[in-house]
Amino acid sequence: MMRKVVVTPEGVQVVPAAEPVPGPNEALVRTAVSGVCGSDTHALHGRHPHVTLPYAPGHEVVGVVLATGADVTAVRPGTRVTVEPDLPCWACKQCRAGRENLCEHLGFFGCGAEQGGMADLFTIDARRLHTVPDELDDTTAALIEPLATPVHATRLAGPLEGRAVAVLGAGTIGLLTLRVARLRGARRIVMTARSPRTRERATAFGADAVVDATAPDAAEQVRAALGESADVVFDCVAEESTLRQALAMANKGGTVVVVGVPPGDVSVPLALVQDSQLRIQGSATYLPADYAEAMVLLRDGVVSATDFVTAVRPLTEAAAAFADAESGSHLKVLVAPDPAALR
Repeated sequence: MMRKVVVTPEGVQVVPAAEPVPGPNEALVRTAVSGVCGSDTHALHGRHPHVTLPYAPGHEVVGVVLATGADVTAVRPGTRVTVEPDLPCWACKQCRAGRENLCEHLGFFGCGAEQGGMADLFTIDARRLHTVPDELDDTTAALIEPLATPVHATRLAGPLEGRAVAVLGAGTIGLLTLRVARLRGARRIVMTARSPRTRERATAFGADAVVDATAPDAAEQVRAALGESADVVFDCVAEESTLRQALAMANKGGTVVVVGVPPGDVSVPLALVQDSQLRIQGSATYLPADYAEAMVLLRDGVVSATDFVTAVRPLTEAAAAFADAESGSHLKVLVAPDPAALR
């Protein structure tokens, strides 16, 4: 009997489960490590718009293929893999156009699907697996999925070379966005964060300036620190207060990329958007090209596990891992069925 993590209204639990059997197009994977995402902690508290409790968490996952279904040829047993967790239908208009992240019937492994990666074993459509380069250890490979998010978002933003950029939120995704935007050639990057601890962290990670997100004049402070309006703002929080700040920073003619998952609907000052010719660009997960680039950036040391991974807990301590992740003291917290076995 294997173990899996389930998030319920009562909390985070580790429960026994039957070992899954791969279907014809699926692979059976033994989990090496799985990250706790901000979306996981939001879902735990009922603040995720697309996840209802109970659910099986774990979409930032690395593991080893143990077996494959009869129709699988792309991966073999023994291959070390990471999961691209969106589960497309492959048949709708968006899937046919190569935009499977926008599938009209999208499911999401580890965020509402029947299975997640916080388990000893799981099965998944083999097309959702990417081979992990040998140069990346398991802890580093656990950053492929979260890093692919800002890689995708910066693609959608357009060229950043020589541009003034603001990043709202200095959690894992915000700091990864900082690293990618710097790589893309942003001239100056100013971040906002709510606590002194996260503001200090953003400075240490290389932001040109960091502003208190709770200040009434935060938008004006960001513009002053940039020396001009923001050409591009990445909202990695995506609440009404941050979206309004972002629009004020980008005024006029700028772009606001919504990277975070909003906990609910927000109102938008549409007259400002129209009159100032602002662009609001949603960014939904990633595509295979983003995974490929994330692996290159990790291999090249643009992002390192040493900077981002601050705790690894065994599967039996999943509840404590969730608590760590929302404590404000950690960046990326990982859960491993057997931490001693990580390569």
